[in-house]
Amino acid sequence: MSRPALTATDLVRTLGTRRVVDGITLTASPGHRIGLIGENGAGKTTLLRLLAGIDEPDSGTVTRPPGTGFLHQELPFDAASTITEVLDDALREAREDLAELERLADLIALTPQDSPGLAELLDTYGRRLEQAEERESWDADRHAAAVLDGLGLGALAHGRRLDSLSGGQRGRLALAALLVRRPPALLLDEPTNHLDDHAAAFLEEQVRALPGVVVIASHDRAFLDAVCTDLIDLDPAADGPVRYGGNYTAYLARKHAERERWERRYAEEQEELAALRHATEVTAHRVAPDRERRDNEKMGYGHRGGRVQNQVSRRVRNAARRLETLRREQVPQPPRPLRFHPTALTTATVTAPVGEDLPDGVFVSLRDVRVPGRLSLGHLDITASGRLLVTGDNGTGKSTLLSVLAGQLTALGTVQRRAGLTVGLLAQDTAFARPEQTARATYAQVLGFDRAQALPLDSLGLLHTTDLDKPVGHLSAGQRRRLALALLVARPPQLLLLDEPTNHLSPRLCDELEAALGTGPGAVVVASHDRWLRARWQNHELRLPDRSPVHRAPVGAECPEPPGPADSTTAEGRA
Repeated sequence: MSRPALTATDLVRTLGTRRVVDGITLTASPGHRIGLIGENGAGKTTLLRLLAGIDEPDSGTVTRPPGTGFLHQELPFDAASTITEVLDDALREAREDLAELERLADLIALTPQDSPGLAELLDTYGRRLEQAEERESWDADRHAAAVLDGLGLGALAHGRRLDSLSGGQRGRLALAALLVRRPPALLLDEPTNHLDDHAAAFLEEQVRALPGVVVIASHDRAFLDAVCTDLIDLDPAADGPVRYGGNYTAYLARKHAERERWERRYAEEQEELAALRHATEVTAHRVAPDRERRDNEKMGYGHRGGRVQNQVSRRVRNAARRLETLRREQVPQPPRPLRFHPTALTTATVTAPVGEDLPDGVFVSLRDVRVPGRLSLGHLDITASGRLLVTGDNGTGKSTLLSVLAGQLTALGTVQRRAGLTVGLLAQDTAFARPEQTARATYAQVLGFDRAQALPLDSLGLLHTTDLDKPVGHLSAGQRRRLALALLVARPPQLLLLDEPTNHLSPRLCDELEAALGTGPGAVVVASHDRWLRARWQNHELRLPDRSPVHRAPVGAECPEPPGPADSTTAEGRA
């Protein structure tokens, strides 16, 4: 049974005054799992909706396999529906397959061998059998139970109403229903949201096993790396969206090679431009008709001077024409990757508080720290150049620990902090005091006019130019976090605390931020669920355990020695 492809031709979609999808053409064949990547607003979700038929393009066409599945943000059931009803709907096609096969088998058994209708019955039975085998219809109920368990829903009573589930549980149930149904084409928008590591790994296995088309919009680099056969970069490019073969690792290698070629072409062209400017300015001066001759030029000048001057003048004219062409068609300078920009305050020496005995090089020291019901930690030192990754399941106290380190939350126990230490916290929920003020004005007010002029907000690449003059209160949660991150990048503190910093960032910006953290000034503490970041972290890690009424983290036990630099050892609970 041949499986149909998903195709789109010259899709255009304008929302308001902005053309979000501009002439996209793609073909997704069965067995291909295509990842859509790009900045927020690049059109990933809009493209998925067009492919699914949820939205209609202004122009262009889509041909999709019948029964294409799309992961909705909300389940298409009313709040009073139960988990059983959702599962019954997901299993409906498999059960119809089995019922139809049974009906056809009974008809075949009752049809005489010499009946002219037998051949057609057998053909119909064969096609339905192939469809049932592709859907694994005989194993559908067992598969449904395995999917619920793999996505962390196995313990939920099937009689529970949807309005009794959390938002994350409803999202996972919607995903489970699609995996149970096994549609011929599957369109997923941020499918790993609300999934822990185990559930994300389970989803990867399920998606890789699907025989049909899969198109995924995701910021999850680990997921893209594990499942994708192709990636389409929707960020603006001269020739439109670019399709890359392979997974995320292959994509990074290609992008790195492209960047090196771009930088090399730019550098070579700048050298040629400098040489041409020299040729047109200096040489032209030497052959100027009214220029006074030097003594060593006068002898024989009248004999051959005219011919030489004509030749040199021709070269000058050729150089001027080449210079004009290069200026008109100049290779643009490659954009600078995201980097922290330290100030004198960032690198200033901080001293220990009077009467406090902090070890040399330690910025913050915690001893027997507790926030009842939220955090219990025996021993942690943050050193001046330390890099610490804080991990753990939801509810283990990662955000609480960052708030304690920032001095925004009072804890029981001993918290010592260097006098004059500057601390910056990127919280998960970002609010600004003046929501009516624009992003650009907020940036300038917080940094000061001179700093904002020296390092303009639009030079950082964190906010789209169309958002710079919007009131902060009109920005999305992700855009407000990007503005908050921009303030920390432009004036980094001595202690930088980042709570889930890769949320709301494109894969490209996530990669750039991680690289910047390795070379940035001061101490850095990052709390993150990001599997790609965690897998590649080369410095110290503190994993917070599940909390219980009697548990306390033993001194230093949660800071194992990593293969990192020796200047911030964690053997004594330092990072």
